Amino acid sequence: MKIKIINRSHHPLPSYATPASAGMDLRAFLEEPITLSPLERRLIPTGLFIELPVGYEAQIRPRSGLALRHGITLVNSPGTIDADYRGEIGIIMINLSDTPFTIADGERICQLVVARHEQAEWEQAEALADSERGTGGFGHTGKE
Repeated sequence: MKIKIINRSHHPLPSYATPASAGMDLRAFLEEPITLSPLERRLIPTGLFIELPVGYEAQIRPRSGLALRHGITLVNSPGTIDADYRGEIGIIMINLSDTPFTIADGERICQLVVARHEQAEWEQAEALADSERGTGGFGHTGKE
């Protein structure tokens, strides 16, 4: 699948690291480093603009290494970029650690996954079909 992209940063286009990768790393596009204090969140620019085909979305997900080593993640994970959005891709990052974390220009800050989706059409009903699970939720199966 080909997707139109505008790259206003000086960084290479996002790419898959391996043939089986689902996501592509996105990089911060910064004039100067940004330091996130503990529990601080900021919108980090990427310099990227995309035109997705209708029926697809781009999901923005945290990078596991940043989460594990530094407590850095995304506030709205996964974030969704709709096919009709034409603005710059911005990443809402948060520092969940107790230590300040500095984001440098060009640092890989998240992953982008392109996924197909459907739009649902609601059909109002008075009752729903029974299922084995029924109304059980929120950990109803317990620990084993």
